[in-house]
Amino acid sequence: MDLITRYFPHLSDQQKEQFVALYDLYTDWNSKINVISRKDITNLYEHHVLHSLGIARFISFKDGSQVMDLGTGGGFPGIPLAILFPEVKFHLVDSIGKKIKVASEIANAIGLKNVTFRHCRAEEEKAKFDFVVSRAVMPLSDLLKIIRKNISSTQMNAIPNGLICLKGGELAKETLPVKNKVEIMDLKNEFAEEFFETKKVVYVPL
Repeated sequence: MDLITRYFPHLSDQQKEQFVALYDLYTDWNSKINVISRKDITNLYEHHVLHSLGIARFISFKDGSQVMDLGTGGGFPGIPLAILFPEVKFHLVDSIGKKIKVASEIANAIGLKNVTFRHCRAEEEKAKFDFVVSRAVMPLSDLLKIIRKNISSTQMNAIPNGLICLKGGELAKETLPVKNKVEIMDLKNEFAEEFFETKKVVYVPL
């Protein structure tokens, strides 16, 4: 948890309590329904929570923004972002029902009021959002095809609406189709931990 306050020092007491509660909740749920690799649960804050918050180093969502987390799994990046931005509405979508169950139970347990959940395939979600966020669920070109329909034409943030996803490794080939408009931020410049050496935030305006 010290890791989170080191990089995000201005959290309210409620936000700190919500972040602290995540460890026991994920450990408990993960023993019943595997949403995080069993070996990786001890790295929850570095590999999952802080990684999710990498998006907040790229954009500070305006209050009232609507954001869809596609392929949320157990709630990443949606739940950490929803804690950090309590006045932003997050809609978490996953095609695996038991993962959505874990995410919704954890959100309820920490009293998150700004999240909704849907168990469906990405193609089935027709609602409009300012941004779609995602954590490495599929190749960029496939993701862009699916979520284009979900991007609202009404702008309210400092950057145009679009896709913001967390990716790792070599992205030159993957970003080639959108190379003229893609923006990539290296998380190694934001977070000192070795885990972030190859991690990136990828933004494509739509």
